[in-house]
Amino acid sequence: MAHASNRPKSRPLSPHLTIWRWGPHMAISILHRVTGGGMATAGAMGLLWWLVAAASGPEAYATFIDHATSWYGTVVMVGLTWAFFQHLGSGLRHFVLDIGAGYELNSNRAWSIFVSVLSIVATAALWLSILAGKL
Repeated sequence: MAHASNRPKSRPLSPHLTIWRWGPHMAISILHRVTGGGMATAGAMGLLWWLVAAASGPEAYATFIDHATSWYGTVVMVGLTWAFFQHLGSGLRHFVLDIGAGYELNSNRAWSIFVSVLSIVATAALWLSILAGKL
């Protein structure tokens, strides 16, 4: 116990948090985990609701369809679609990093921004084509 009192008192606990500057590559890496968890949770709940409604009869299925095609159902589906494209693009980016390419700062930053833009554009394109059929 005597050696514990001899340690410096102002030693940082996590120096890695003070030396790294936040960048898009960090945000994309975190979003990859968040979108995976979100799709697993919300997607599984939606799939389970759909299966239970389909097995429960026409009234339950009609209720599901009413909610799924409402404005908030569309918002959830757009969100899941964005999460899918974000997770797909980020997963491909991680695959490239796993083979040892793309670690240069400028390249890593550019691909991170590209993945974000691509996920938004792909989501918008898909939902514009879906909604164009309803107009």
